[in-house]
Amino acid sequence: MVFNLQGIQAVSKAPFGRLPIAKCGPRSRIVAIRDIRARKFFNPKNINDCKNLDVTPTTNLSGAEFVLDERGNPVVVPGPAGLLQYLIYTDTSDCDDEGLGTPIFGTQEIQITGNVFVEIDVDFIDAQGNTQMATLTGLVPVSQTLTNFFELCMPSVFDSAFLPQFTEFCNIAFEARLATQSIQRDIAFNPATGEVFINLIIALCLTCEKKIKVPVQLCVLSTGFCEQVPRPRPICGEFPPLFPPQVNVPFVNPPDC
Repeated sequence: MVFNLQGIQAVSKAPFGRLPIAKCGPRSRIVAIRDIRARKFFNPKNINDCKNLDVTPTTNLSGAEFVLDERGNPVVVPGPAGLLQYLIYTDTSDCDDEGLGTPIFGTQEIQITGNVFVEIDVDFIDAQGNTQMATLTGLVPVSQTLTNFFELCMPSVFDSAFLPQFTEFCNIAFEARLATQSIQRDIAFNPATGEVFINLIIALCLTCEKKIKVPVQLCVLSTGFCEQVPRPRPICGEFPPLFPPQVNVPFVNPPDC
């Protein structure tokens, strides 16, 4: 099952460094915003960098339970790409007798923490009255908790060599704009130093997939990525994909235009 979730993060006076000319002069000003781009921040030299964007789901089940070890910790098994999958259990005998899967319900909190890397292309007038273009960059902190409810169908725990496995994974994209869509209100520019501070609103666009399967299924290796149609939501214009484009003949040998 695929879900689209969304949230909004307001950002006040985020620092965006300096314009290329450190002392732009008293007549300098920012006159236009060409484009605003936002993406998740990740430091490949330190996977534990606290600035890295992190999406952490916490799930509670109703009608089933996670299998625990003797210390009370959930039992996990490795899945494709190293994703951890949780073993789950419930008495499925009633639905097994009817040849049906057993419905279970869940609630989920998804914590989004870390930083978003934002690039803003601006036009500004320098001290000589010339219009120049510059790209400002900054790290914007985000902290959001999104809530989700879901229903899944659980296969038999008795008529199988494996216990059912619950897995979930998410991807996130961002859409950023000026908080009030006004350069005068949202951008604080110091012409003496070139420092820029900007008010933003960032939309968090989240795609999550959760599934119960038994046993470990590796159909991706032979059939490509199986993607479901997500439930649409109104705020975000687009949501990120969970898988990259398949590498097949049309991509390797595209037809001549």
